[in-house]
Amino acid sequence: SHDSTFTLSCCAAHSLFTCEPIRVHRCLGMPYNMTFFPNMMDHYDQDIAAASMEPFMPLVNLNCSPNVHHFLCQAFIPACIGENTVFRPCREDCNTVLSDCKENIRIFGITWPPELHDWAPPETTPVTSTSTKRDLGFWCPLQLKTKPGLGSSFLGAQDCAPPCSNMYFKPGDIIFAKSFVGVCSIICLGATLFTFLTFLIDVKRFRYPERPIIFYAVCYSFVSLMYFIGFLLGNNAACTKATHPSGVDTVVLGSQSKGCTLLFMLLYFFSIAGIVWWVILTITWFLAAGPKWSCEAIEKKAMWFHFAAWGIPGVLTVMLLVLNKVEGDNISGVCFVGLYDLDALRYFVLAPLCMGVIIGLFLILAGIVSLNNVRQVIQHDEHNQEKLKKFMIRIGVFSCLYLVPLVTLLACYTYEQSHRSTWEKTWIHDRCQEYSIPCPHEHSNQPNQR
Repeated sequence: SHDSTFTLSCCAAHSLFTCEPIRVHRCLGMPYNMTFFPNMMDHYDQDIAAASMEPFMPLVNLNCSPNVHHFLCQAFIPACIGENTVFRPCREDCNTVLSDCKENIRIFGITWPPELHDWAPPETTPVTSTSTKRDLGFWCPLQLKTKPGLGSSFLGAQDCAPPCSNMYFKPGDIIFAKSFVGVCSIICLGATLFTFLTFLIDVKRFRYPERPIIFYAVCYSFVSLMYFIGFLLGNNAACTKATHPSGVDTVVLGSQSKGCTLLFMLLYFFSIAGIVWWVILTITWFLAAGPKWSCEAIEKKAMWFHFAAWGIPGVLTVMLLVLNKVEGDNISGVCFVGLYDLDALRYFVLAPLCMGVIIGLFLILAGIVSLNNVRQVIQHDEHNQEKLKKFMIRIGVFSCLYLVPLVTLLACYTYEQSHRSTWEKTWIHDRCQEYSIPCPHEHSNQPNQR
C-alpha cells in the first residue's frame, strides 16, 4: 500500500542518538523542529550539515521545484519525532526534485551526495557539468528578496534589494563617513541659516541681482537639515527589515516607506532648486553687468524666476515618484535617487548638475568680460572703477565658493557612474558563494577592487 511504502521509505529506527532542536536557520521554518545526528550522509553535527547544504542553496533561491527546500532540509537536517523514530526524505520527493532541477544542477555544477544516488532514477542522476562556464548574470539571493509588488529592482533582478550593510566600504569607513556627513551638515546648516537670518534683519539690503543668494541659502538649509536628520536616524529610514527568515535588512527601494519618501522629496526638491537658483543668480548678474539692467528692471522678472526655481524641481520630483525611483542611502541615512539605478543617476542627477555648471559658468564669464570692457571705458573714473572692482571680486569669490564643491561633486558622480558596473561585478564575485548565486566567471581571477 501507499502508506506502507511511505513508512518504509521515510521512516527508520535510530536508537543510538536522541532528538535535538534544529539550529540551522535555513530549516527553522519546516513542519518539524527536532533533528538527529549523524544524518544519512554521516554529518556529525548541524554545523557540518549546514556547511554541506550551502552549495544546494541556488536550487532553493530559484525555487526550481516546489519541494526542493523541504527535501534538502529533510536530507541534511532530518526530522526526529521521538527517541528512536526518525524521518528521512521520501524517494518521490527526491525524484521530483532531481527531475525539476536537473538543468540548474548542471549549470551550477552541483554534485549530488553519493548517499542519495540510490534514490535517483538512472536517467536523472546528475553529472557535474564539464562544459565551458559562462556568465549567468545576477540572480537575486534569497536573503535579499523583497515582497512582490513593491516594484523594487536590484542589478536587474526584480523583487530584490541591496543589503543594508554597505556593499563597497568597510564598517570603519562607514562610521567615519556617517560622522563626516553629520558634522558637515551641522556646519552647512549654521552657515546657510546665518545668511537667511541676515536677510530677515534687513530685507531691503539684498536686492537683485544679489537676492537669489538668499533663496539659494534657504534651499541648502533644507538640504543640510535633511542630512542632519538622516545622521540622527541612522539607517531607520533608509533600510527596511528582512522579509525572509534567512534574509538580511535591505535598502529601501521605491515609495514603500513614507519616511524615506518624505526625506527624498525634500532633499531632491531643494537640491535641484538650489542649482536653479544658482543659474538664476548668474542670469541676474549677467543682466546687471552686460545689458546694464537696473535693479528694478530685474526685479520685474522675479515671478518668472520663482516659477522656474520651484517649478522645475517640482516636476522632476513628481516624475521620480511616478517612476518609483526612491532609494535609501545606507551611508548618510537619507533617501535620494541614482544610488543604485545608473539611468536615474544620469538623467536626474548628473544632467541637472552639468547643465547648471555649464550655463552658470558661461554667464559668469560673459558678465566678467562685459564688466572688464566697462572698466576699460571708465579707467579715469577711480571711484566707479573701485566699485566695479569690488563687484567683480564678489562675483568671483562667490562663484568659486559654489563651483569648486559643485564641480567636485560632479566629478565624483561621473567617476562613480563610469566604475559602478565594475564595482558591482566585484561585489557579486566576492559574495556569490555566501549568497549561493552564480559567480561572474570573467572576474573570478581578479583581486578585490573595493
